[in-house]
Amino acid sequence: MLAAPLLTDPAAADDQDAYVATLRSDLRRLWVNVIQRRAPNVLQTAQDPDAPYPSGHQAIALMQAVNIWFQLTKIIDENAAMRARRMVEAAEGLQAVEGSFAAALTALDPSMTREEFAQLSTRLSVGPTLTAHPTEAKRVTVLEIHRRIYRLLVSLETQRWTPRERDDIFADIESEIDLLWMTGELRIERPRLSDEIEWGLQFFRDALYDAVPQVFDRFVTATTARFGEGLPATPCIRFHSWIGGDRDGNPNVTAETTRDALARSRHAILARYLDAVTTAAARLSVTARIVAFPADLTERIDRITAATSRAQSLATRHPGELFRQALTAIGDRLRAMIEGGAGGYASVSHFLNDLRTLEDGLHTIGADRLAARYITPLRWQAEVFGFRTHTLDVRQNSTVTTAVIAELWSLTGEAPSYGTPDWSRRLREDLSRPDLSHADRARLSPEARELLDLLALMRQARMSEDPEAIGPFILSMTRTADDILGVYLLARHAGFGAEKLDLQVVPLFETIDDLRRAPEVFDAVLKVALAERSLRSRDGTVEVMLGYSDSNKDGGFLCSTWELDKAQRRLTQSLARHRLRPVFFHGRGGSVSRGGAPTGRAIAAQPVGTVQGRLRITEQGEVVSSKYANRGTAQNQLELLASSVLSHLPVRVQPAADPEHIDALEALAGLSQTAYVSLLQMPGFLDYFQQASPVEELAMLKIGSRPARRFGARSLGDLRAIPWVFAWSQNRHMITGWYGFGSAIRALRQVRGPAADRLLSDMYTRHPLFRLMVDEVEKSLMLTDMDIAEAYAALVEDEAIRTPILSRIQAEHSAALASLRDITGTSLGLRFPKMQARCEDLRPQLDRLNRLQIDLLRQSRQGTGGTTVPLMQSMTCIASGLGWTG
Repeated sequence: MLAAPLLTDPAAADDQDAYVATLRSDLRRLWVNVIQRRAPNVLQTAQDPDAPYPSGHQAIALMQAVNIWFQLTKIIDENAAMRARRMVEAAEGLQAVEGSFAAALTALDPSMTREEFAQLSTRLSVGPTLTAHPTEAKRVTVLEIHRRIYRLLVSLETQRWTPRERDDIFADIESEIDLLWMTGELRIERPRLSDEIEWGLQFFRDALYDAVPQVFDRFVTATTARFGEGLPATPCIRFHSWIGGDRDGNPNVTAETTRDALARSRHAILARYLDAVTTAAARLSVTARIVAFPADLTERIDRITAATSRAQSLATRHPGELFRQALTAIGDRLRAMIEGGAGGYASVSHFLNDLRTLEDGLHTIGADRLAARYITPLRWQAEVFGFRTHTLDVRQNSTVTTAVIAELWSLTGEAPSYGTPDWSRRLREDLSRPDLSHADRARLSPEARELLDLLALMRQARMSEDPEAIGPFILSMTRTADDILGVYLLARHAGFGAEKLDLQVVPLFETIDDLRRAPEVFDAVLKVALAERSLRSRDGTVEVMLGYSDSNKDGGFLCSTWELDKAQRRLTQSLARHRLRPVFFHGRGGSVSRGGAPTGRAIAAQPVGTVQGRLRITEQGEVVSSKYANRGTAQNQLELLASSVLSHLPVRVQPAADPEHIDALEALAGLSQTAYVSLLQMPGFLDYFQQASPVEELAMLKIGSRPARRFGARSLGDLRAIPWVFAWSQNRHMITGWYGFGSAIRALRQVRGPAADRLLSDMYTRHPLFRLMVDEVEKSLMLTDMDIAEAYAALVEDEAIRTPILSRIQAEHSAALASLRDITGTSLGLRFPKMQARCEDLRPQLDRLNRLQIDLLRQSRQGTGGTTVPLMQSMTCIASGLGWTG
């Protein structure tokens, strides 16, 4: 039963704020009902954020209640955002919807011709990449409950329900909230790799398979409105995944794991195609007894049917129903592929040809709408997902590849030392040998055999019915040309050829120094004939991955952001000298310090001329679930991503970079890096970090199969970016999103005087990247709390370490706030009213959760805490309130 009557029709409120307020009130009543029933002793405390936290089992129950409310508010926000978009579209048209294709086309050069756009749009390609290290603390079961609640909220928006039916929907929502309570969120065991693979595929099954045809349909609608009918919808979306392919620092990922990931993703899309074909066969009952089929069409469709062994029985069973016969035959071939039997498709192109034949056939007989309902969406899916769902990338660290090369060489003598001229010379000599002798695998270590087995699997996958099932070999911590050349040499030992290797090696430049060296690394690689032939693709592009999180950990937010910008511009210029164009792969996460920012604005702030219609970007953890868990949000996110890249297509006049802006950003980056690095180099900083945060306790949270550290060392340099950001967000220091900004701005103003204020104001107004930096610093500061940070610092045992480091952070925080206020002219948060409202709403609960976590950390470290469940629950709950783990 409901605690109080709900709105007769919550969808009737035209005002968006009123709608959100009503929805929050209604769901809060349902939440109260569940807590009243399941844990009545914590209900009053749950509703009063000023009340102190109880201890023991009551604390666990209370955190569970608060966490569920955090989750519900996020679902409400997603629903409200979708509703607001639909209302804008209904009132003003798609061209008024920010991030739509229609809006992007409206903003393009009005003199652009149909032919010019058709040529440019063929280069449009975006690659969302689900990564193998999810920071998502929620279980898949919990995410499914969230999805059902979201869909129930969407159903409430219609106005056709009777009061009784509406009450039933609210009762269903309450039952799902109740199920959240009874399910529990904490993982008892660390997820297996197979669980992570299924976690990633679930987003495709639930949302992405269906969202893609809708995105293509919007593209066709927008281009038709601007340029007229007939422009084809190109397969501008290419999904990638690292889940099951990323072994950097994760010894659990093996060649067999990668083989399993390839098989699971293949099976998932084939099963989806089979369902769609079966449905179409059941419904397309067009018969030749009524509709006149042209002879050539009959012949083409009959060839499709003839490919199945039961063609004759189909003709007898469905006489004259050519589409039904052909679709059933296609289903037989797909089923044979799923079951591993004979008679399947030899390639994706054969499957696409059959679909195009049926699509054209329906158009020929005037059944355009039937084609649009049953065949065209399937054809679009096949163009995007192939026989693979996504392209599985492989990632490994250069430390591993270098060690395996040294081991191979040591079998025949003493191997040269890495980094020496002898190492470089030996690499190039071996690569140039047409008759390179392969090592005896039996004499190699398990690690070396594993890497060679992986490369052999990649070669095998490239020869499958869908060569795009396997993606590039992404080399983490690429520092020199020798690192890239080493992968080519290992590929040759694994069975690749000697003239041109069918293997794409993508360097990942992560640290500040590596980003600065990137152009010279490519210059050196391209001097090696085999590498140059292998690296050069048919369309003259070279993929380059940029590391946001590690460069941030290395140099701080401001410095990292600027160095990434510079690296893109310098690489674009450097590769142009080789008649090549870079395709940048941005290794962004969800939080600011891992490159997170609003998609459209982040892409718009990329250096002019560096996108050119193609972009790849990582999506991970809670970012994946927030963007792709539901079909509507997935559709909008994909359209936003593609339309933002579309807006970066070349135009006739490129604005020239302002030298004064570049000079100022260079100075600010250097000044901020100095401030940031000086903090990290303070005596005892590692001790402060470990004791004033739950970074060491993170391992208790079973949020992924990957260790928190790469190779078992105990240093900041070895620590992965995820726990680095996780720790600074949990203890509300948030230094990864703002530290160094205040010092840099203050120093620039001291040196340049009043001219600096005018320059900063001009940059804030006209320079997209600087504006993005300022905005994201402000958002980080909105979630920072120095009182809470000081309470965490009290956990640091040595006062001689604690006081100077905390004082330095507090002083920098004050400088950042002052600099931000001077640049924007407003108080903290006023420019982001929605985020500010959410922060103020959640802050009281977050603050007391932080204080509880401090007590739990103290008890755990003193050995008086008993069970670790409350501590784990506090980490999960704070992450849920903040909106990310790391």
